[in-house]
Amino acid sequence: MLEIRSATSEDRDAVWNIFHAIVAAGDTYAFDPKMSRDEALAYWFRADTHTYVAERDGCVVGTYILKANQPGLGSHVANAAFMVASDAQGSGVGRRMAEHCLGEARHLGFRAMQFNFVVSTNTPAIHLWEQLGFKVVGTLPGAFRHPKRGYVDVYVMFHSLI
Repeated sequence: MLEIRSATSEDRDAVWNIFHAIVAAGDTYAFDPKMSRDEALAYWFRADTHTYVAERDGCVVGTYILKANQPGLGSHVANAAFMVASDAQGSGVGRRMAEHCLGEARHLGFRAMQFNFVVSTNTPAIHLWEQLGFKVVGTLPGAFRHPKRGYVDVYVMFHSLI
């Protein structure tokens, strides 16, 4: 059974472990792979961000954040980021968090969701987002420096929530 809930301060170590493993790989997020624990947790637990964890059998196996994509007149469009522990990837955790996130975004009054920086080589994520109704609305040529593939494209993806 997978439970998705708001993160608490007790989840910080588990979130850091997932965050660090994903970011250190350098193939899906633009964060510095050597980002410190303090910097990572300050970003993931910002005051203007809703932070969630996915927990299975008492163990945090994923985390996501939900926030406004832009301040002020753009704050009706949500933005989110997702990370799944390596030993839980492919087990449906990402999909469950994505579905939960879309529901939370609607509940919070967001009218749409936009992902600003989806690395084109992250095909599992792109496939999931497209299954959930997202469309690629823009391509940023060579905008990501992949550690193995060199400069690859980045997609901007968008989904209306109304």
